[in-house]
Amino acid sequence: MVVDTIALGPNGPKVSPLGIGTWAWGDKLFWSYGKDYGAAQVREAFRASVDAGINFFDTAEIYGPGESERLLGQFMKEIDRPVQIATKYFPYPWRFSAQAVSDALTDSLNRLQVNKVALYQVHWPLDFLIGRQTLMNALADEVEKGRIETVGVSNYSAEQMRQAHKFLAARGIPLAVNQVRYSLLTRQIETKGILDAARELGVTLLAYSPLAQGLLTGKYTADSTPSLQGARRIDPRFSARGLQKIAPVINALRQIGDKYQRTPAQVALNWLIAQGSVIPIPGAKTADQAKQNAGALGWNLTQAEVEHLEQVSRNWK
Repeated sequence: MVVDTIALGPNGPKVSPLGIGTWAWGDKLFWSYGKDYGAAQVREAFRASVDAGINFFDTAEIYGPGESERLLGQFMKEIDRPVQIATKYFPYPWRFSAQAVSDALTDSLNRLQVNKVALYQVHWPLDFLIGRQTLMNALADEVEKGRIETVGVSNYSAEQMRQAHKFLAARGIPLAVNQVRYSLLTRQIETKGILDAARELGVTLLAYSPLAQGLLTGKYTADSTPSLQGARRIDPRFSARGLQKIAPVINALRQIGDKYQRTPAQVALNWLIAQGSVIPIPGAKTADQAKQNAGALGWNLTQAEVEHLEQVSRNWK
């Protein structure tokens, strides 16, 4: 399947308009990797994603920890098609020099078995002793060395994003990406100025948790709720009252989905793509989940449908 592409930042590498987040690949603590799914299943998820035209995978050194990168490295060696990888640097407090950034990148590249990555992101807006300017300069150095194509940040506020952009611009390098939580049920980036700042600066947004932990799949309703696992047990959004509150959004997704023969999740992902310069990165632990994600590609909501979903989800701004 051939899909359109979107650039990471103003002139970064072109990637599919939907990527795959790989936090669950190798993570035992949050995702129980190794119990009901393992390497065989996520390998199939990887291949099904690539077969469906998705060529962009987001990982991080702390996913697994390191196992997500190792698995991706193995899977890439097994196919003959190019994929684009984004990974992340975690700003531990003991990393207080540019050399620490370089060493962390070297370790990630070794696990991924590649010489460079399309995108290297700072996982959280923490800089401790290193300071943000030193951190951004260290990332700029790696762009100049050719080990990363573009620089990104994650979970940065509008002000923090502007500061990072300024430090990189002094080196002639754009800030390409800010990875943020964004979905129809988590729209705070719109009211906190992050979306506007990203558009102004030419920054692409990677939307993590784009299905709001599964709430936007339509699987969870006030009438029939599957047994809740992990963090969902204490998340008030999964209570009967919380599910009643989101019912108008789910109903709108179902109605639009019926028109296109798509699932509520596929409509929700398509709504994010329709925002422009936003790449949703849902997870996929199995080939079936990967194929479901890919169903968000190859078609477009009308402007009226985009606006209708915007209206019914305004309570989550």
